[in-house]
Formats: sequence, structure tokens, C-alpha cells
Amino acid sequence: MTDGTYGTQRKAAARNRIAIIEAAHELFARNPLVPLSEVAKRAGVGAGTLYRHFPTREDLILAAYQHDIERLTTTADEVLARHTSAKAAFVEWFETLSAYIRIKHGLGDALHSAAAQDMIQAAWAPTTAAVAKLVKACVAEGTIAPGHDPADIIMLMSFLWRVANDEEGAAQGRRLIAAVFSGLQTPPQPA
Repeated sequence: MTDGTYGTQRKAAARNRIAIIEAAHELFARNPLVPLSEVAKRAGVGAGTLYRHFPTREDLILAAYQHDIERLTTTADEVLARHTSAKAAFVEWFETLSAYIRIKHGLGDALHSAAAQDMIQAAWAPTTAAVAKLVKACVAEGTIAPGHDPADIIMLMSFLWRVANDEEGAAQGRRLIAAVFSGLQTPPQPA
């Protein structure tokens, strides 16, 4: 095998891996119990290709979740650039995060393994950094008072992944976000 052929095969394998992860993201969002054969079909690969990349269902679930969180944590600047209001960007970003986490909760046991917990723990720092950017923009805009800890805000916003995944839940989420922003306009109390 020549170096050119090997490089081409590696690129194709990398494309297949991403296609599988993206198909899994989409299908797991609809049905956490979707058959892996359907994921392979959606990705345009054979079952053998899927299993070469992800020997178990848990491996695929973890890869899809990690891909989603990594993608989200790098989008704070992009979301801020898309909106004229930092508050609107903050709300969009947290609604996207909550959708990912609701999917995670639907995936059950696969995300309770030691490997999953390590991955979730590793995502904390980049998630907090993304929230810090959003908070800084909101402080500059005057919609959040200075001094709030981004980690505290993540905990406060965690209600979003507990609301129902329907129109009533979305409406409840918007009401709760308004209440959060009302509270965040007041500087934090000293510990």
C-alpha cells in the first residue's frame, strides 16, 4: 500500500466516523433506542464500518455526546456574533445545552459508566469557559450584574434540562429564564 492510498483511506475513515456520529446525534435525539443499523444506514455506511469505529452501542453514545458538547462549548463566540443581544445569545446557548442534556438523560445506563463520568467531568471546564464568555458579554450589556460565578449560573440554569420536551415545557423554560435574568441583575451576595 502506498502512502497516498493509506492517507486516502484514513481520510475516508475519518469522514465515516463523523458521518456516523452526526447520524447518531440526530437519531438518538428522536429515539434513544434507535437500532444501530438505522444509524449506519443514515450515515451511508455499512454495519461493519459502524462497528469498526464503535464496537458497542455505549461507545457510539459516548462519542455522539462528547462530539455534541465539544461542538457546543466552542460556539459561544459564534452565538454571540449572531445576536445583537448578549442575553439572546445566552438564552440560545443554554437552550441548546439543555437539549443535549435531555438527550443524555434519555440514553440511560450508557452514560452512567466510569468512562462516561470521566467524559462528563472533562467537559465541565470548557463548558464553564463558554458560559464565562456569555456572562462577560451580558455584564457588558448590563443584563447581568458583575460578580456572578459561571459555575453557579450553570447550576442555576440546570432547570432547563428538567422541563418537559414539548411546547408547555418550552414556555415554562422561557418563564424561568426570565426569572433567572431578573435575579442575575442583582450582584451576588458575599459568601
